[in-house]
Amino acid sequence: MAASGLRLGHGPNFPLVDFPESGWLTREEMIEVDRIMMEDLGISLRKMMEHAGRHLATVVRLKRNELGVRPQVRSSVVVLVGAGGNGGGGLVAARRLHSWGIPVEIVMAREPEEHQGVVAEQLAIAQTLGISVSTDVPTSPEIIVDALVGYSLKGPLAGRIAELADWANASSAPVISLDLPTGLDATSGGVDPHAIKATATITLALPKIGLAPHRRSGPVGDLYLADISVPWPTPSEEKRTSGQTLGSFFWAEKNGEKLVNPFQNDDLVQIW
Repeated sequence: MAASGLRLGHGPNFPLVDFPESGWLTREEMIEVDRIMMEDLGISLRKMMEHAGRHLATVVRLKRNELGVRPQVRSSVVVLVGAGGNGGGGLVAARRLHSWGIPVEIVMAREPEEHQGVVAEQLAIAQTLGISVSTDVPTSPEIIVDALVGYSLKGPLAGRIAELADWANASSAPVISLDLPTGLDATSGGVDPHAIKATATITLALPKIGLAPHRRSGPVGDLYLADISVPWPTPSEEKRTSGQTLGSFFWAEKNGEKLVNPFQNDDLVQIW
């Protein structure tokens, strides 16, 4: 079986890869990848969240540097945080930015005390470090980070999530989304009326098929792909499973094509 190769180039800051759309995942396939990671391979949600947040912070810092320092404007990077794993990645990014000396504010979609699990842990770390945490939005953000809802979106945006998305869209600040812009369906590519219009999107592990119709247009903006430690099969593993579905590595062989690991040269790449 021939491998579906990546055409490699180099964008302004990260390797540019032309990842074949045959390998892009639906929501259900990404749920299975996460299950395999945690249950079969023992790679924890905390570990994946750390990787996601680090990559998100890296792109935010890059975009901030591109904007240039504006000392006359007292503004911060504002991280919009939802209740799920996407919000946890946003909290990690806020911590990273804070440690790099970048002013950052966290705006929660729910009251802080309502969060549980890993998200509550990440929130507690941010609060211990003295990062501003509120449910109120500031007046003049420098950059907005959208970590509200990722691939788990089902149904229309409503309530506080819709309000924060509308606020982000009304702002003149660039918006950087984690995994998908809030309000974009991971499988169908459908766009909610309140969907965030991102300047850039950092999608995680593998691109989601719902992003494909929005190449360089609509709500996605520049599209980056980040490695969050989802493994790819080694040559010996490929040989053992030749001609078969690659078991736990099903994402490496889709629609009759064996896909090439996009992270051979860097753990953060750009698709467009």
